[in-house]
Amino acid sequence: MTLTPPLTAPETPADDDRRSPRAALDAAVGYLRGIQHPKGWWQGELETNVTMDAEDLLMREFLGIRTAEDTAQAARWIRAQQRGDGSWATFRGGPGDLSTTVEAWVALRLAGDDPAADHMRRAAEFAVAAGGLERSRVFTRIWLALFGLWSWDDLPDMPPELIFLPKWFPFNVYDWACWARQTVVPLTIVATLRPCRPLPFGVDELRTHTDPPPLARPWTWAGAFQRLDRALHAYSRRPLRTVRRLAMRRGAEWILARQEADGSWGGIQPPWVYSLLALHLLRYPLDHPAMKAGIEGLERFLVRTETPEGTVRMLEACQSPVWDTCLAVTALLDAGVSPEDPDVVRAAEWMLDEEIDVKGDWAVRRPDLAPGGWAFEFDNDGYPDIDDTAEVVLALRRVTHPDPARLRAAVDRGVAWNIGMQSTDGGWGAFDADNTRELVTKLPFCDFGAVIDPPSADVTAHVVEMLAHEGLAGSDAARRGVAWLLGHQEADGSWFGRWGTNHLYGTGGVVPALVAAGLPTSHPAIRRAVTWLERHQNTDGGWGEDIRSYFDRSWIGRGESTASQTAWALLALLAAGERSPAVERGVRFLVDTQQADGSWDEQHYTGTGFPGAFYINYHLYRMVFPVSALGRYVTRDLS
Repeated sequence: MTLTPPLTAPETPADDDRRSPRAALDAAVGYLRGIQHPKGWWQGELETNVTMDAEDLLMREFLGIRTAEDTAQAARWIRAQQRGDGSWATFRGGPGDLSTTVEAWVALRLAGDDPAADHMRRAAEFAVAAGGLERSRVFTRIWLALFGLWSWDDLPDMPPELIFLPKWFPFNVYDWACWARQTVVPLTIVATLRPCRPLPFGVDELRTHTDPPPLARPWTWAGAFQRLDRALHAYSRRPLRTVRRLAMRRGAEWILARQEADGSWGGIQPPWVYSLLALHLLRYPLDHPAMKAGIEGLERFLVRTETPEGTVRMLEACQSPVWDTCLAVTALLDAGVSPEDPDVVRAAEWMLDEEIDVKGDWAVRRPDLAPGGWAFEFDNDGYPDIDDTAEVVLALRRVTHPDPARLRAAVDRGVAWNIGMQSTDGGWGAFDADNTRELVTKLPFCDFGAVIDPPSADVTAHVVEMLAHEGLAGSDAARRGVAWLLGHQEADGSWFGRWGTNHLYGTGGVVPALVAAGLPTSHPAIRRAVTWLERHQNTDGGWGEDIRSYFDRSWIGRGESTASQTAWALLALLAAGERSPAVERGVRFLVDTQQADGSWDEQHYTGTGFPGAFYINYHLYRMVFPVSALGRYVTRDLS
């Protein structure tokens, strides 16, 4: 990890001193080659927000394994991310976030910070002004309840009997997105056992002591579920004991069955920490194989950096080696690197080894579909995803591999699996098919972001593009995917970006897909997208979109220019056949902002976990997408 210095505007060189796009591309390719792992993969750091680090310390405190060294290192990182107003944000440059600030404050109290210290006082003042603990999210208050800092009675009830609901019944665990179901199942155990392990400090500094709002009217969704929650609380006081014990045992079995080879759950922080808490509360000892693997596995997700103040320790919320590798291979090939280049072949070999040949939760909705996908992580066999599979296929199909039959068979399995995961409406979600039942979003404890996995424009576009390049543009799956994309174009000509920020990501993915699928560049949808992109180009020639566009539409298409977002816009314009000043200015932005080592700096977060709640700075995005954009630009001019 590098602690990136503040972004400054690059000096504009005189025209005769400017590097050519070809020279910039060659430098970037050299840099990208230089950061490839000897075994073939690429992995960029994933930077998120300090809730990961705060909750890691709280989990270690609860399990009794927190050390002074862990605490000091994490506390340095948390303090370094505090904003001037005393708060912590969910993305760099964003507004202060109440729940993130509350969790950071509690973690720093664990680290021994004096509540009267200036940085702690300012944090508390921000939290109180924003509504205090009483307005923090449910998950934050669950963490507080673990330590007696909030009452379990004042949290939504989460009955473990959910595990018994059949697949056709509302609220069954497979109605949730994969990341949410893996979080909710262990939380039902934690919330049922209601542990309380007091800390030597309180949180009165963060309270407003305001009364909770009155119940919503009973005929509204909110009012109906509030009253259901009261009924569940009443049941939990006197449950059917045999049923509850069986539910807890079934939940534990469900959790254990989904632990990955690296000790994680889903390869992501939320289900990982809650699964460890649940098993611990069910009296699994710390030396039990599942607990031991889970705790030790976190070490691989810790990034440590030496600073003048001492070692800084940051926990990655997830890792993206498969995603980074397939995008890096595509970038090198776009740049003109030979498809039989040793670096490319080595990466392809690693990706072939990462193919998943077992069924996971996705088979609940698609029981007859054979496996054949790829996941995001090193070890995430239970949850391959549609997006990674499409992009891996797009990369592998272009590689000249020494065993072409092996590569072709893997590609064919990936194509078949992606087609089989198409949702009924013609689009594709990320991990599941037809994960669209919105009723679960109305539950009182669903205030932590996206909890279902409906089709999105970016994932659908990647699959459509993959099918088109596989010669399947005329297939029923591709045609339905194209229709889905055309039907979901925004009125302004853009597409919403579910997994990247935001309309620049969606539009940057959809336009190349539609063109690859056979839509002429003169098609009205393409022309509206081009107009939207040109209208939102910044004066410096680049493009940028602030994450606030997810909750404030005035930010759509607006923000400080970044290398990755400029590349997304260029990929769309180049696919649309544009030879306009906008393209030239965008290319010039990438060339002029390139650093001496061939890389780009990018502090802003351009990746998305949960729109409105959780965002990611993929440190490799600043490389792979500019290389692809410059490569396609240079190649176009040579053709």
